[in-house]
Amino acid sequence: MEDGEEDVMWRPSSYGGVFQCDPCDHVFKVMLIGDSCVGKTCLLTRFKDGAFLSASFISTVGIDFRVRAEGEGNKVVTVDGSKVKLQIWDTAGQERFRSVTHAYYRDAHALLLLYDVMNKNSYDNTRAWLGEVHEYAQDDVVIMLIGNKCDVNGDRVVRREDGERLAREYNVAFMETSAKTGLNVDLAFLAVARQLKARKSTNPIERKFNVLITCDKRPGQKDALVT
Repeated sequence: MEDGEEDVMWRPSSYGGVFQCDPCDHVFKVMLIGDSCVGKTCLLTRFKDGAFLSASFISTVGIDFRVRAEGEGNKVVTVDGSKVKLQIWDTAGQERFRSVTHAYYRDAHALLLLYDVMNKNSYDNTRAWLGEVHEYAQDDVVIMLIGNKCDVNGDRVVRREDGERLAREYNVAFMETSAKTGLNVDLAFLAVARQLKARKSTNPIERKFNVLITCDKRPGQKDALVT
């Protein structure tokens, strides 16, 4: 279904059938990409379920579209009075599954590229990921660079400033998050949803982003927007 068509959500009723929920105004496909073990699945689980995967779990294999029997795999958010449904796709970071991931880039409206602030290699590899995005994704895809696991203290090896600089270089949005504490997780997805919705009423090929810097703000300090 193309974005802009009315999307009706269906859920099971207590009588064994289904009932119709309110339609959504927009539907967007969002993909999570990045190296293995940077926290993509944990970020998705935190956003969708408000929970943290603290126990060991098996790494994502290929593509994981979080669909459940009751249809709760999609996350509906409200943006400026409109209902926006995000279809979120979790992807494997291992090299042997990259060709599978490439096949899904073309249909994505937004890509969240994660790295682990405790893993310098995952940060360095974001350039290769961005190269693949440039090759396989739509020209107007919305991209957000995310430094995950920012709740750590002494174990951090990638500075926030490094993420900011890379985001400016590629003209993409940036945010630091913590799937463990929930810091900025909802904010990141909402920022992407807002950007996607706003583009429906503006030039579809215009790529103007704000770099959002919010992880280490002091009490009472407002979010910084750097263009």
